[in-house]
Amino acid sequence: MEINILKSKIHTVKVTEANVEYNGSITIDADLLDAAQIKKYEQVYVNNAVNGSRIMTYVLPGKRGSGEVCMNGGAALHAKVGDTVHILSFCNVTEEEADSYRPVLVFTEAGNRIASIEHYDY
Repeated sequence: MEINILKSKIHTVKVTEANVEYNGSITIDADLLDAAQIKKYEQVYVNNAVNGSRIMTYVLPGKRGSGEVCMNGGAALHAKVGDTVHILSFCNVTEEEADSYRPVLVFTEAGNRIASIEHYDY
């Protein structure tokens, strides 16, 4: 049997743009995506730490080194520029793999720059 577990988390980034006119998704600096091992078009959950909103959408890569985190289309209705969000991806693993799996955690600093890349170690 397979179970769905946390694959990676981009912890505490600031929304830099909210574009309701765009055709859906979230655009994220490609450096952040690589660090979190998140692929283009991958499904993610976006949890807004300011208003409590939690949505599911898909990822588009943004310009490298830009710090860009842009909520697009309907997702833009769930976050304003400056809101703090957490971006989570999940994967399916066997129950045996789950016992030793360690999700990637990407922590950021000002400008949504990568501060550290760690693994859960619980």
